[in-house]
Amino acid sequence: MDFSALTLGVVLLIGVAFLFDLINGMHDAANSIATIVSTRVLKPFYAVAWAAFFNFAAYFVFETHVADTIGRGLISPQVMDNQVVFGALAGAITWNLITWWGGIPSSSSHALVGGIVGAGVTKAGFDSILWAGLSKTLSAIVLSPFTGFVLGIALVLLVSWLFLRANPAFADGLFRKLQLISSALYSLGHGSNDAQKTAGIIAVLLYANGVYSEFVVPAWVVFSCYAVMGLGTMLGGWRIVHTMGSKITRLTPMQGACAETAGAITLFGASSLGIPVSTTHTITSSIVGVGSAKRYSAVRWNVATGIVWAWIITIPAAGLLSAGYYFLVHLF
Repeated sequence: MDFSALTLGVVLLIGVAFLFDLINGMHDAANSIATIVSTRVLKPFYAVAWAAFFNFAAYFVFETHVADTIGRGLISPQVMDNQVVFGALAGAITWNLITWWGGIPSSSSHALVGGIVGAGVTKAGFDSILWAGLSKTLSAIVLSPFTGFVLGIALVLLVSWLFLRANPAFADGLFRKLQLISSALYSLGHGSNDAQKTAGIIAVLLYANGVYSEFVVPAWVVFSCYAVMGLGTMLGGWRIVHTMGSKITRLTPMQGACAETAGAITLFGASSLGIPVSTTHTITSSIVGVGSAKRYSAVRWNVATGIVWAWIITIPAAGLLSAGYYFLVHLF
């Protein structure tokens, strides 16, 4: 490691990356706690602390496959200079703040992906795109919510059949306890995927500036990103919690446990494969799945449709914002 390459500009950009990570944790707090808050298994403060702990605990469980994809799997690392990194982060942060203020559960992950691609293409054209990594990520836009939706339906139907003759009071008490486990697993999956995205962009920044002679994801970077994301989760995003926890559908503890388990399974698989999926897409589709398993009308489809539109425009919107920021910083 060449410490002399850690210029003021590089340090400031690492700070911007941590700001994105913090806002990501705040923006996506709803992903981890909306179900457990809406079912009143935990009060908001305790739910946030619970989620933040397991977001951070993912550091000790998962390898850095997602960070590798973000750092060198979307745009050629040779293109990723300071201006591109700043444009990508600034565009993603701006989009996150817009959707956070509006209470829209859009994807921080896809905002960052759109930002990286938008700034990279603005600098070096479409030849700079690594299509294998980008196509894998774009495919996950469809596959991860579909997987969460199907698993959500399957789990709630299976559990309903298994507990068909169970005493309602016993079942409710049991699933309130099980939801502590399922929400912990989901928060673990959330940390495994989302914190690594910031680690990936810091790693390529360090490589581009010669701090490291080859692309690596240092342990101190990963640890810091998990810690900052945990802090962001502690600060929370209550507008989005309200949308996720009650506007889409009303959840029971059993449904909440099924939704979180479906989301956790999806995220564990994606993180193991190094695919930067949207945790927001995953848990939202799982909630829709468990709600629709009860009956079609249990889901407020107008709210769900609005969320889908936010998903569709996130990558191009963040990409355009990042292109604008790249042009702006390039002038100086």
